[in-house]
Amino acid sequence: MKIHIINGPNLNLLGKREPEIYGKMSFNDYFTELQFKYKSVEISYFQSNIEGELISEIQEADHNVDGIILNAAAYTHTSIAIADAVKAIETPVIEVHISNIYAREDFRKKSYISRSAIGVIAGFGLKSYELAVESLIE
Repeated sequence: MKIHIINGPNLNLLGKREPEIYGKMSFNDYFTELQFKYKSVEISYFQSNIEGELISEIQEADHNVDGIILNAAAYTHTSIAIADAVKAIETPVIEVHISNIYAREDFRKKSYISRSAIGVIAGFGLKSYELAVESLIE
């Protein structure tokens, strides 16, 4: 099984940015742990702060992986283009958020992506990614 994680803007700052919300671990450190835990799954990872690069990555992953875990970060609430990319592909996408977006500012409660994702996991810290991996495996 192949799973591709795609992270959006500012997630390269995990461990440094607002640790009270996002935790103290970098995503690279967490990703190493995730790969170790799921040795039988080929997990790849991409991060960009640029909307168009995220769209290209979603399109390129289609049919090349069994599932995509997408944390579009702030683009979740603003990008119709990323939502359209998710809608246009056949590969299942799980929308993931580290924080509980529904317990935060009002603008974070709207997701353009959710409608086309097979599910949404939010509020479990970095473990949200693990829950998404488990969901795709099942």
